[in-house]
Amino acid sequence: MRTKTNRIRAGLGIATAVALALPAAAQELTIIRNQDSNHYDPARTAALSGSEVLFMLADTVVGLDEDMSTIVPHLASSWEVSDDGLVYTFTIRDDVSFCDGKKMTAEDVAYSLNRWYDPETKSPVRWRMGDVKSITAPDDTTLVYELNAPHSELLYQLAQSFGSVVDKETVEALGADFGVTGFNGTGPFCWDSWTPRDKMVLTRHEGYNWGPANYENTGPAQVEKITWQIVPEAATRTVAMLTGQGEVSPYVPFIGVDKLRQAPGVEIVESDQAFWTNYIGFKITKDMVDDIKVRQAINLAVNQEAMAEDLFFGEVEPAFSYISSGALDWDESLDDKLLTYDPEKAAALLDEAGWTLNSNGVREKDGVELAPLAITFTGEWQQTVEAVQADLLKVGIKLQIEPMDATVYWGKSATDEFDMYVMGFPYVSAGDALNLYFRSSNIPTPNRMNYDDPKTDELLLTGSHATSDADRASAYGEVLATVHDEAIWLPVYHKPMQIAVSDKLKPFEAHNIYGAGLYKGLQLGFK
Repeated sequence: MRTKTNRIRAGLGIATAVALALPAAAQELTIIRNQDSNHYDPARTAALSGSEVLFMLADTVVGLDEDMSTIVPHLASSWEVSDDGLVYTFTIRDDVSFCDGKKMTAEDVAYSLNRWYDPETKSPVRWRMGDVKSITAPDDTTLVYELNAPHSELLYQLAQSFGSVVDKETVEALGADFGVTGFNGTGPFCWDSWTPRDKMVLTRHEGYNWGPANYENTGPAQVEKITWQIVPEAATRTVAMLTGQGEVSPYVPFIGVDKLRQAPGVEIVESDQAFWTNYIGFKITKDMVDDIKVRQAINLAVNQEAMAEDLFFGEVEPAFSYISSGALDWDESLDDKLLTYDPEKAAALLDEAGWTLNSNGVREKDGVELAPLAITFTGEWQQTVEAVQADLLKVGIKLQIEPMDATVYWGKSATDEFDMYVMGFPYVSAGDALNLYFRSSNIPTPNRMNYDDPKTDELLLTGSHATSDADRASAYGEVLATVHDEAIWLPVYHKPMQIAVSDKLKPFEAHNIYGAGLYKGLQLGFK
């Protein structure tokens, strides 16, 4: 075996410490956000709103530096990888405890990861673990993770919130209410209370001192209590930051960004170390959008550039691709093949597909109007879909919109009761994005499109198992070409990480892991 202690190289380097100092006294912090999660069970939620809290409530085998490429020690102090890339042996720390004071061992880590992989758990992100052969804990400080095939991004995936270590006794005691009425993790903060659609309150884990190695302050946390406060209205979030009702908000409304930049007492922290794309997906097995020409026409009828300026105040990049062209393994040959705004061509495609304008100016075929149903979150996403609705009506598509709260949306989006849906997602590479959404095994969620293509599945496995950069890029490039040709999504915009911060707080660097800009929260402290 070749030893890799505190270091992994596969596009991953050595951690750089973030200089932070402990405060003189503990204080309370309010984080303003726009929506809630449906629950806080790490293995069963793919929601950013779930992950950003779970990173604070729990820990993972390894951590991720702010550069989004450096794997750092966390619950594992070191690890070894076999030459064939099939066996990862982790040395687990012996000084970690859960919030209830119980000592954590490698057996807890193995339980948590096996629970994530168990088909009975129905994790929407089970694929991230690779083709697992076994996960075992031969003793209290050793974890052996064995694969049937190499998984080039395994360590990166094990840093995600889905791999959070949880207490078996609490999981079994709470059953379906785990992550709803309670939680027991090893993170820098502990579960205090959750009022759905209102607020989540976390209290400091006093004994915590095992934060990931990218932090100079590895614990305890600098603040005594964190309240994640839900504020759905964009204008109210801006006012909350301007008036000091909150100290941090990773959900800066685009309309308020410039005002906050110029306001005294508030700063905007930004990061370009990772990517986030908002898109509208098609349920391609539904009659309204099963025709590729209809999906192409919808792409051509929407003016993303105008939306970026008028709706998002120039703070985002209009998207025509499913991932940013700056992401690892983007295929530059696709740049000139993307569907951009062309309403005349959209109308021609609809004519070819047999959808003709009726007397009401709506496309009709066999007596049925072209009126697909789009489900959406409320708030900013609803405004986005309404802008899309206006553009589509110009070419005769009568888009129907059903807005709903996030706690309802996540369950609804796993059904077949709609034609189109909205989603935003973080990623660092083409493989990260494509494996999430386009594997047939991920139907019905996160592959909400019901996209099922054996060739794509084969290529995704090839890319995941690749041992060379060229082979990986080739496989993922072919998948990118295929899904763009099929017009499976309507990409809307690529957005930056922007966090509004009170100048009462110490300076810190934004983290973009899964879009959760505050990560463990260990860097948050008052001056």
